[in-house]
Amino acid sequence: MHISTDKSALNIPLIHDFLSQHTAWAKAIPLATVQRSIQHSFCFGGYLEGEQVAFARVIIDHATFAYLVDVFVVPEQRGKGYSKLLIQAVIEHSELQGLRRFMLASSDAQGLYQKFGFQAPAKPEMLMEINRPNLYLSQQVDK
Repeated sequence: MHISTDKSALNIPLIHDFLSQHTAWAKAIPLATVQRSIQHSFCFGGYLEGEQVAFARVIIDHATFAYLVDVFVVPEQRGKGYSKLLIQAVIEHSELQGLRRFMLASSDAQGLYQKFGFQAPAKPEMLMEINRPNLYLSQQVDK
């Protein structure tokens, strides 16, 4: 698998379809929201013979903090080690070195991320969030 950070190579319809139809965290996300999130993030595309099969997005301040989100490998290419290659490329990228904190949230892939040094927060009592599950689904109802 070839991994690139070239945003012009990203298959935006594929990314939008996957996120909006096949994830719990971004179900029904609008295309414009996906486009804006990509525009303002550091993105990684994974490609086989020029066709995108994987994606990861990093929200970063380019100095101290990064947050890994929207990681996926298309279902027909899973189980081939591509997720490991993608996360390794993310972790090793020069733009993501020297950060004080690199975070992510995962409901089912902790084992993958632990292999790359991610662990549960040392002081979870310090972390806070505003969480709006199903935000995009509720916006569809409002229209």
